[in-house]
Amino acid sequence: MEFEVIIIGGSYAGLQAGMTLGRALRKVLIIDSGKPCNAQTPHSHNFLTRDGEPPAAITKAALEQLKAYTTVQVLHGKATLGEKTNNGFSITTEAGEKFTSKKLIITTGVKDIMPEIPGIAACWGISVIHCPYCHGYEVANQPTGILGNGEGGFETTKLIQHWTKDLTLFTNGPITMTAEMVAQIKKKNINIIETPVKAIIHDKGQLSAVELADGIKVSLKAVYARLPFIQHSDIPAQLGCELTETGHIKVADFVKTTVEGVYAAGDNCSMMRGVANAVAVGLAAAAFVNREMIWEEFENA
Repeated sequence: MEFEVIIIGGSYAGLQAGMTLGRALRKVLIIDSGKPCNAQTPHSHNFLTRDGEPPAAITKAALEQLKAYTTVQVLHGKATLGEKTNNGFSITTEAGEKFTSKKLIITTGVKDIMPEIPGIAACWGISVIHCPYCHGYEVANQPTGILGNGEGGFETTKLIQHWTKDLTLFTNGPITMTAEMVAQIKKKNINIIETPVKAIIHDKGQLSAVELADGIKVSLKAVYARLPFIQHSDIPAQLGCELTETGHIKVADFVKTTVEGVYAAGDNCSMMRGVANAVAVGLAAAAFVNREMIWEEFENA
Protein backbone atom coordinates (compact mmCIF):
# COMPACT_ATOMS: atom_id res chain seq x y z
CA MET A 1 0.00 0.00 0.00
CA GLU A 2 1.34 3.45 -0.93
CA PHE A 3 1.47 6.51 1.31
CA GLU A 4 3.01 9.93 0.99
CA VAL A 5 4.66 9.71 4.41
CA ILE A 6 5.27 6.79 6.75
CA ILE A 7 5.93 7.57 10.41
CA ILE A 8 7.66 4.79 12.33
CA GLY A 9 6.83 5.17 16.02
CA GLY A 10 3.47 6.27 17.41
CA SER A 11 4.35 7.96 20.67
CA TYR A 12 4.22 11.73 21.18
CA ALA A 13 6.52 12.88 18.38
CA GLY A 14 5.01 10.43 15.93
CA LEU A 15 1.39 11.19 16.76
CA GLN A 16 1.99 14.95 16.57
CA ALA A 17 3.73 14.52 13.22
CA GLY A 18 0.75 12.49 12.04
CA MET A 19 -1.72 15.17 13.10
CA THR A 20 0.29 17.93 11.45
CA LEU A 21 0.51 16.01 8.18
CA GLY A 22 -3.17 15.09 8.39
CA ARG A 23 -3.98 18.77 8.65
CA ALA A 24 -1.78 19.26 5.60
CA LEU A 25 -3.99 16.79 3.68
CA ARG A 26 -1.25 14.18 3.38
CA LYS A 27 -1.85 10.44 3.15
CA VAL A 28 0.03 9.12 6.18
CA LEU A 29 0.67 5.79 7.89
CA ILE A 30 1.83 5.64 11.52
CA ILE A 31 3.30 2.28 12.54
CA ASP A 32 3.61 1.73 16.27
CA SER A 33 4.66 -1.30 18.33
CA GLY A 34 3.04 0.00 21.51
CA LYS A 35 6.23 -0.10 23.60
CA PRO A 36 7.08 3.48 24.66
CA CYS A 37 10.13 4.01 26.87
CA ASN A 38 7.95 5.62 29.55
CA ALA A 39 5.46 2.73 29.70
CA GLN A 40 5.68 2.33 33.49
CA THR A 41 6.00 6.03 34.35
CA PRO A 42 2.90 6.89 36.41
CA HIS A 43 2.67 10.59 35.53
CA SER A 44 4.00 12.91 32.85
CA HIS A 45 5.05 16.40 33.88
CA ASN A 46 6.10 19.75 32.45
CA PHE A 47 3.74 19.58 29.44
CA LEU A 48 1.40 22.55 29.51
CA THR A 49 -2.32 21.59 29.93
CA ARG A 50 -1.38 17.93 30.54
CA ASP A 51 0.84 18.25 33.63
CA GLY A 52 0.49 15.22 35.91
CA GLU A 53 -1.46 13.01 33.52
CA PRO A 54 -0.50 9.36 32.96
CA PRO A 55 1.44 9.00 29.70
CA ALA A 56 -1.03 6.41 28.43
CA ALA A 57 -3.90 8.89 28.91
CA ILE A 58 -2.12 11.46 26.75
CA THR A 59 -1.57 8.85 24.04
CA LYS A 60 -5.21 7.74 24.21
CA ALA A 61 -6.43 11.31 23.78
CA ALA A 62 -4.07 11.86 20.86
CA LEU A 63 -5.25 8.72 19.07
CA GLU A 64 -8.86 9.76 19.55
CA GLN A 65 -8.19 13.20 18.10
CA LEU A 66 -6.34 11.72 15.13
CA LYS A 67 -9.55 9.99 14.03
CA ALA A 68 -10.75 13.36 12.72
CA TYR A 69 -8.05 13.24 10.03
CA THR A 70 -9.21 10.58 7.61
CA THR A 71 -5.99 10.60 5.55
CA VAL A 72 -4.03 9.37 8.58
CA GLN A 73 -3.97 5.65 9.42
CA VAL A 74 -2.50 4.05 12.54
CA LEU A 75 -1.20 0.49 12.35
CA HIS A 76 -0.43 -1.38 15.57
CA GLY A 77 2.58 -3.47 14.64
CA LYS A 78 6.36 -3.46 14.57
CA ALA A 79 8.28 -2.12 11.59
CA THR A 80 11.30 -4.38 11.16
CA LEU A 81 12.77 -3.63 7.73
CA GLY A 82 13.40 -0.37 5.94
CA GLU A 83 14.68 -0.15 2.37
CA LYS A 84 15.29 2.61 -0.15
CA THR A 85 13.36 2.43 -3.43
CA ASN A 86 13.46 4.40 -6.67
CA ASN A 87 10.56 6.55 -5.46
CA GLY A 88 11.23 6.68 -1.75
CA PHE A 89 11.09 3.94 0.87
CA SER A 90 9.66 0.52 1.58
CA ILE A 91 8.78 -0.56 5.12
CA THR A 92 8.02 -4.13 6.13
CA THR A 93 6.40 -5.12 9.41
CA GLU A 94 6.98 -8.12 11.65
CA ALA A 95 3.71 -9.55 10.30
CA GLY A 96 5.00 -9.35 6.72
CA GLU A 97 2.95 -6.32 5.66
CA LYS A 98 4.70 -4.03 3.19
CA PHE A 99 4.15 -0.30 2.69
CA THR A 100 5.82 2.37 0.57
CA SER A 101 6.14 6.12 0.89
CA LYS A 102 7.92 9.13 -0.59
CA LYS A 103 9.16 10.37 2.79
CA LEU A 104 9.94 8.78 6.12
CA ILE A 105 9.82 10.20 9.66
CA ILE A 106 11.45 8.05 12.35
CA THR A 107 10.15 8.67 15.87
CA THR A 108 11.06 5.34 17.45
CA GLY A 109 12.85 6.67 20.53
CA VAL A 110 15.61 4.88 22.40
CA LYS A 111 15.87 1.80 24.60
CA ASP A 112 17.52 2.28 27.99
CA ILE A 113 20.00 -0.41 29.03
CA MET A 114 19.46 -1.39 32.66
CA PRO A 115 22.52 -2.15 34.81
CA GLU A 116 22.64 -5.51 36.56
CA ILE A 117 21.31 -4.12 39.82
CA PRO A 118 18.20 -5.87 41.18
CA GLY A 119 15.26 -3.50 41.53
CA ILE A 120 16.43 -0.77 39.21
CA ALA A 121 14.31 -1.86 36.24
CA ALA A 122 11.17 -2.08 38.38
CA CYS A 123 11.77 1.47 39.64
CA TRP A 124 12.78 3.01 36.30
CA GLY A 125 10.61 6.00 35.49
CA ILE A 126 8.93 5.84 38.91
CA SER A 127 11.53 6.49 41.60
CA VAL A 128 14.72 5.81 39.65
CA ILE A 129 14.58 8.73 37.28
CA HIS A 130 16.64 10.44 34.61
CA CYS A 131 15.34 14.00 34.28
CA PRO A 132 14.80 16.67 36.95
CA TYR A 133 12.60 18.66 34.57
CA CYS A 134 10.27 15.67 34.25
CA HIS A 135 10.33 14.43 37.86
CA GLY A 136 12.49 16.69 40.01
CA TYR A 137 9.70 18.82 41.45
CA GLU A 138 7.96 15.78 42.95
CA VAL A 139 11.06 14.70 44.91
CA ALA A 140 12.53 18.15 45.60
CA ASN A 141 14.24 18.56 49.00
CA GLN A 142 13.98 14.82 49.65
CA PRO A 143 16.85 12.40 50.41
CA THR A 144 18.07 11.62 46.89
CA GLY A 145 20.80 9.55 45.30
CA ILE A 146 22.70 9.78 42.06
CA LEU A 147 24.08 6.68 40.35
CA GLY A 148 27.01 7.90 38.30
CA ASN A 149 30.73 8.34 38.00
CA GLY A 150 33.28 10.21 35.93
CA GLU A 151 32.42 13.44 34.17
CA GLY A 152 28.81 12.36 33.64
CA GLY A 153 28.33 11.71 37.35
CA PHE A 154 29.89 15.06 38.18
CA GLU A 155 27.65 16.96 35.76
CA THR A 156 24.53 15.20 37.04
CA THR A 157 25.47 15.97 40.64
CA LYS A 158 25.97 19.66 39.82
CA LEU A 159 22.53 19.75 38.21
CA ILE A 160 20.55 17.83 40.81
CA GLN A 161 21.91 19.72 43.85
CA HIS A 162 19.68 22.58 42.73
CA TRP A 163 16.60 20.47 43.56
CA THR A 164 17.84 18.98 46.84
CA LYS A 165 20.76 19.43 49.21
CA ASP A 166 20.20 15.99 50.81
CA LEU A 167 22.23 14.25 48.14
CA THR A 168 24.42 11.14 47.93
CA LEU A 169 26.52 10.18 44.92
CA PHE A 170 26.96 6.42 44.38
CA THR A 171 29.92 5.79 42.09
CA ASN A 172 29.28 2.00 42.20
CA GLY A 173 33.00 1.32 42.45
CA PRO A 174 36.23 3.34 42.54
CA ILE A 175 35.88 7.05 41.76
CA THR A 176 36.80 7.96 38.19
CA MET A 177 36.30 11.71 38.60
CA THR A 178 39.21 14.09 38.86
CA ALA A 179 40.41 15.24 42.25
CA GLU A 180 39.09 18.72 41.46
CA MET A 181 35.61 17.33 40.73
CA VAL A 182 35.61 15.37 43.98
CA ALA A 183 36.69 18.44 45.93
CA GLN A 184 33.90 20.54 44.43
CA ILE A 185 31.29 17.91 45.28
CA LYS A 186 32.48 17.51 48.87
CA LYS A 187 32.56 21.29 49.27
CA LYS A 188 28.78 21.17 48.77
CA ASN A 189 28.48 18.60 51.60
CA ILE A 190 27.45 15.89 49.14
CA ASN A 191 28.41 12.42 50.31
CA ILE A 192 30.26 10.13 47.88
CA ILE A 193 29.98 6.37 48.34
CA GLU A 194 32.30 4.11 46.32
CA THR A 195 30.98 0.79 47.69
CA PRO A 196 29.27 -1.12 44.85
CA VAL A 197 25.47 -1.03 44.81
CA LYS A 198 23.95 -4.43 45.54
CA ALA A 199 20.24 -3.69 45.03
CA ILE A 200 17.50 -1.09 44.98
CA ILE A 201 15.00 -1.74 47.78
CA HIS A 202 11.49 -0.82 46.73
CA ASP A 203 7.78 -1.56 46.96
CA LYS A 204 6.07 -1.70 43.56
CA GLY A 205 8.62 0.66 42.07
CA GLN A 206 8.67 3.10 44.98
CA LEU A 207 12.25 3.19 46.21
CA SER A 208 12.99 3.18 49.94
CA ALA A 209 16.74 2.49 50.10
CA VAL A 210 19.90 1.66 48.20
CA GLU A 211 21.55 -1.50 49.54
CA LEU A 212 25.33 -1.64 49.24
CA ALA A 213 27.59 -4.65 48.77
CA ASP A 214 28.68 -4.44 52.44
CA GLY A 215 25.06 -4.72 53.62
CA ILE A 216 24.59 -1.07 54.54
CA LYS A 217 21.27 0.44 53.42
CA VAL A 218 20.98 4.13 52.61
CA SER A 219 17.41 5.40 52.94
CA LEU A 220 16.31 7.52 49.98
CA LYS A 221 13.19 8.70 48.17
CA ALA A 222 14.63 8.75 44.66
CA VAL A 223 17.73 8.02 42.60
CA TYR A 224 18.81 9.76 39.42
CA ALA A 225 20.58 7.58 36.88
CA ARG A 226 21.94 8.48 33.48
CA LEU A 227 21.76 5.10 31.75
CA PRO A 228 23.30 4.03 28.46
CA PHE A 229 20.88 3.44 25.60
CA ILE A 230 20.57 2.07 22.09
CA GLN A 231 18.27 3.03 19.25
CA HIS A 232 14.88 1.37 19.76
CA SER A 233 14.67 0.45 16.08
CA ASP A 234 17.17 -1.06 13.64
CA ILE A 235 15.64 0.77 10.69
CA PRO A 236 17.77 3.94 10.95
CA ALA A 237 20.90 1.76 10.69
CA GLN A 238 19.39 -0.27 7.85
CA LEU A 239 18.83 2.92 5.87
CA GLY A 240 22.32 4.24 6.61
CA CYS A 241 21.44 7.05 9.03
CA GLU A 242 24.53 8.28 10.84
CA LEU A 243 24.62 8.48 14.63
CA THR A 244 26.28 11.07 16.83
CA GLU A 245 28.97 10.26 19.41
CA THR A 246 26.21 10.02 22.03
CA GLY A 247 24.29 7.41 20.02
CA HIS A 248 21.51 9.70 18.80
CA ILE A 249 20.45 9.87 15.15
CA LYS A 250 22.40 12.70 13.57
CA VAL A 251 20.11 15.46 12.33
CA ALA A 252 20.83 18.77 10.63
CA ASP A 253 18.61 21.78 10.11
CA PHE A 254 14.94 20.92 9.78
CA VAL A 255 15.58 17.57 11.57
CA LYS A 256 16.89 15.95 8.40
CA THR A 257 18.97 12.82 8.90
CA THR A 258 22.02 12.08 6.78
CA VAL A 259 19.79 10.06 4.42
CA GLU A 260 17.83 12.13 1.91
CA GLY A 261 14.08 11.91 2.53
CA VAL A 262 14.43 10.58 6.07
CA TYR A 263 13.64 12.78 9.08
CA ALA A 264 13.87 12.01 12.80
CA ALA A 265 12.13 13.46 15.85
CA GLY A 266 11.96 12.75 19.57
CA ASP A 267 14.22 10.85 21.93
CA ASN A 268 16.10 9.07 19.14
CA CYS A 269 17.81 12.28 18.03
CA SER A 270 17.81 14.47 21.15
CA MET A 271 18.89 14.24 24.78
CA MET A 272 15.80 16.28 25.67
CA ARG A 273 13.36 13.50 26.52
CA GLY A 274 10.34 15.40 27.76
CA VAL A 275 6.89 14.98 26.21
CA ALA A 276 6.65 18.67 25.36
CA ASN A 277 9.90 18.55 23.41
CA ALA A 278 8.84 15.42 21.53
CA VAL A 279 5.57 17.05 20.51
CA ALA A 280 7.30 20.26 19.41
CA VAL A 281 9.91 18.47 17.29
CA GLY A 282 7.29 16.10 15.86
CA LEU A 283 5.31 19.10 14.62
CA ALA A 284 8.44 20.71 13.17
CA ALA A 285 9.50 17.53 11.37
CA ALA A 286 6.08 17.13 9.79
CA ALA A 287 5.95 20.78 8.71
CA PHE A 288 9.39 20.53 7.10
CA VAL A 289 8.49 17.29 5.33
CA ASN A 290 5.30 18.80 3.98
CA ARG A 291 7.13 21.92 2.82
CA GLU A 292 9.72 19.81 1.03
CA MET A 293 7.00 17.81 -0.72
CA ILE A 294 5.13 20.97 -1.77
CA TRP A 295 8.32 22.41 -3.26
CA GLU A 296 9.03 19.17 -5.15
CA GLU A 297 5.47 18.96 -6.47
CA PHE A 298 5.47 22.62 -7.49
CA GLU A 299 8.75 22.36 -9.37
CA ASN A 300 7.92 19.04 -11.06
CA ALA A 301 4.36 19.97 -12.13
